[in-house]
Amino acid sequence: MSHQHLLKNISNQVLTLTLNRPERLNAFSTEMFLELISALKDAQTNPEVRAIVIKGSGRSFSAGGDINDMGSDNPISLYDFVYTLNEGILTMRDTEKPIIAAVHGYAAGAGASLALAADLIVAAENTKFALSFSQVGLISDGGGSYHLTKLIGPYLAKQFYFSAEPILVDRLYELGVVNQIVPSEKLDEEVSKLATKLANGPSRAYGLQKKIINHAVTATLEDILEQERVSQVMMNITEDHKEGIAAFMEKRQPVFKGK
Repeated sequence: MSHQHLLKNISNQVLTLTLNRPERLNAFSTEMFLELISALKDAQTNPEVRAIVIKGSGRSFSAGGDINDMGSDNPISLYDFVYTLNEGILTMRDTEKPIIAAVHGYAAGAGASLALAADLIVAAENTKFALSFSQVGLISDGGGSYHLTKLIGPYLAKQFYFSAEPILVDRLYELGVVNQIVPSEKLDEEVSKLATKLANGPSRAYGLQKKIINHAVTATLEDILEQERVSQVMMNITEDHKEGIAAFMEKRQPVFKGK
């Protein structure tokens, strides 16, 4: 399998996976997530990998779903893609090695969900998380409504998802969502230091500790992911979604009708 949409590098027992569609702000593709799943599964059994970093190339971590692929009337293809997205999120959870999300620029939509699925988040200054699903008449996917609710509670999670306003990384740091904020020019350096430290630590203990902590907050994730998948397909055919896409393309404010 080629790694056009995902770059892979192993150095000092750290596997770095780079989302590589910079011209689309690393918007997700099926190819990207199939490669991500494959790389994570390989890492699980590779003794040369003891920590994992997920980052984005270019100006941002990830814009999430590709706006060019939205607005179609093909619910089957969407259902299949969200299945692949879900498999990637679950593979991150099940990988018994620490995963760091190195976030810069924007982490928008499902891009934010991907970052939230990591074990640790290190972000550059001025990074923004944009839970922008409602702007195009959709609901969250990629487990975002699961992870964020567990981290900050239902009331703030609803506020962030309903408003869809960009959230400065400083706010998320205060809420305990982001582990560390670093100067933009030092993001790679600081993430490398942390990943190397983890790679040099007790890997099996980390793996078991990760499992225990994940189980301690489980509701279950599978139920939330499946509910998101079914709901996303339903929302994809609404008038509000079509209006959201049209407004985005026409660079105007959407006029939603609740239909």
